[in-house]
Amino acid sequence: MVNMHKRIITIIKNNKSAIVVSVGASMLTFAILVIATGIILIARFGSLNSAFTSFTTQSRTTVIDSSVEQSNVINAVAKANPAVISIIISKDVPVYEQYYQQYNPFSSLFGNTTQNQTGTQTQQIGGGSGFFVTSDGYIVTNNHVVEDTTASYTVITNDGKKYDAKVLAKDSTLDVAILKVEGTGFKYLTFANSDKLQLGQSAIAIGNALAEFQNSISLGIISGLSRSITAGTNTSGATETLDNVIQTDAAINPGNSGGPLLDINGNVIGVNVAIEDSANSIGFALPGNMVKSIADSVIKNGKIIKPYLGVRFTQITDTIKKANNLSVDYGALISRGSTSSDLAVIPGSPADKAGIVENDIILEIDGTKLDSNHSLSSIIAQKQIGQTITVKISHDGTEKTVQVKLVQAPTS
Repeated sequence: MVNMHKRIITIIKNNKSAIVVSVGASMLTFAILVIATGIILIARFGSLNSAFTSFTTQSRTTVIDSSVEQSNVINAVAKANPAVISIIISKDVPVYEQYYQQYNPFSSLFGNTTQNQTGTQTQQIGGGSGFFVTSDGYIVTNNHVVEDTTASYTVITNDGKKYDAKVLAKDSTLDVAILKVEGTGFKYLTFANSDKLQLGQSAIAIGNALAEFQNSISLGIISGLSRSITAGTNTSGATETLDNVIQTDAAINPGNSGGPLLDINGNVIGVNVAIEDSANSIGFALPGNMVKSIADSVIKNGKIIKPYLGVRFTQITDTIKKANNLSVDYGALISRGSTSSDLAVIPGSPADKAGIVENDIILEIDGTKLDSNHSLSSIIAQKQIGQTITVKISHDGTEKTVQVKLVQAPTS
């Protein structure tokens, strides 16, 4: 485009010179007119030149911005990668030998094979991801990665070193687990404030993709916030509703579970937890603030200590409102789970004692409206054990306020 611009200017000047040479004095007026016209044209092309310059400058700016973003991603990965680990799941499995039985003239069979167990052998049966949150070996991962109590777990760091891992605490409801390995001087990650996330911001996922490709990197954006999903595992087959999760299009594959979702500065904004099998580029991560509170509790107390309300709920959206003919499009609808044992209100829980019942809608807690930015679970997680909270509910279409004293959540 720049070369074309120069060629236009050259053509105008050459034409002008040719015209001046070919005319006599009697044509001076005409020549002046042509020259004047040429000046106008040049002036107009000069204006075009400014436009080209502006366009070129904008193009350069875009390239520079892209280069800066790429540099930021590279720096974030370089910062985080040493703190991301792979988890190898091993278990004693039966070993069989096959025997072929020869033809027996007294049998109707010409021969068949049988299997006899000869013992057991330790084999790798799966894998996942995680990351250090302290220099002395505390690790965050998903509960479903380490849910098998008969298995053993080995941590492999990015530099290839192996450590036996101990499972310190698990929360099956929130799908978080804390591991510990012996050692010091581990690189570790810090948490960003996941409440400040914005749609469209960059997101980086790191993990042990397919339990084969250690510390694989994928880049995407934050595609959605405050999602509620029902997630299942391919081991136990159990399902659990996860609330307030982050949606991202950064590629999350089997084996990435428990790995970090990072911002452009290399800080943790979420923990990769699930994917949508029937779609492309739809993955989910637990919010970093919630995971941080669990990790801090285990590091400080040796176990997960968190406040407890004692309800199952569905975050109300416009779709949920229409499907259930509700009077509001926000709040938490107290509802049963997928099985008969998944009660809406746990007997003897703080919610039960306060008179909250199935099909009530919790609208506010301590004046905070439960909407897409403030879920019930995230608000309760920020409260203290023994704290009394003010809960506004809608009961059969009538609003009322109740006082609820939170207690320590039962262990999983």
